[in-house]
Amino acid sequence: MRAVLVGPPGAGKGTQAQILASELSIPKVSTGDIFRANVSGGTELGRTAKSYMDRGDLVPDEVTNEMVRGRLAEEDAREGFLLDGFPRNVPQAETLDSMLKDMGTALDAVLELKVDEEEVVKRLSGRRSCRECGRVYHVDYDPPRAAGVCDACGGGLYQRDDDREEVIRHRLEVYREQTEPLVAYYRDRGVLVAIEATGAVEDVTARAVAALRPGA
Repeated sequence: MRAVLVGPPGAGKGTQAQILASELSIPKVSTGDIFRANVSGGTELGRTAKSYMDRGDLVPDEVTNEMVRGRLAEEDAREGFLLDGFPRNVPQAETLDSMLKDMGTALDAVLELKVDEEEVVKRLSGRRSCRECGRVYHVDYDPPRAAGVCDACGGGLYQRDDDREEVIRHRLEVYREQTEPLVAYYRDRGVLVAIEATGAVEDVTARAVAALRPGA
C-alpha cells in the first residue's frame, strides 16, 4: 500500500498516520521526521534546509522533494508507505508522481480526512498547554481538574499563539488555497478516498482502514 494522507489542520492526521501505518504494516513518512533526520544527521540537504528554517523561511520545494525521494528509496519504504505532510500542493504532487514512476510504481490511494471548519476551530482553539511540563489539555474534551492549572505538575496553562482562533482561520484559508487543489488533482486521477474524521479516534481509524482496503 502506497498512500498519502491529506486534510486540514486539526483533522487528526498525525494521530491517524501513526495508527494506520501500524495497521497496514507500512512506514509513516512525514516531512517533519525527514527534516529532523537530515538536520540531526548533518546531511547536505539537512544543512541547506536548516539554513532556511533558522531564518524562519519555508524550505524550498526542491529541497523537500529531494529529501522525500531519498526517504522513499530506503529499504523499509520499498513495499509501501503512508505519506503525511507531503505533497502539500499540485507541483509537489506532480513531482511525487514522477518520483514513483522512476521507481516503477504509483500511489494506490490518497485518503482525505474531512472535518467541518467550525469543528477544526473548536478543536484547536480549545487547547491549553502547561508552561512547565508541556502537557496539553482541552477546555471541552480534556479539561484539567482545576481551571488553568496542570494536573500533573501544578504549572500554569496557556493558549499557544498558533491555537488562537484568528491564526487557525488563517491556516484554514492557506489550506484551502494551497492544498484543496491537491484534492481535485487526485480525484481526477481516481485515487482519492474521503472519510469523515469526526468522532472517536478508533471510529475514524476503522473508516480509514475500510476506505483503504475495501472488501478486506
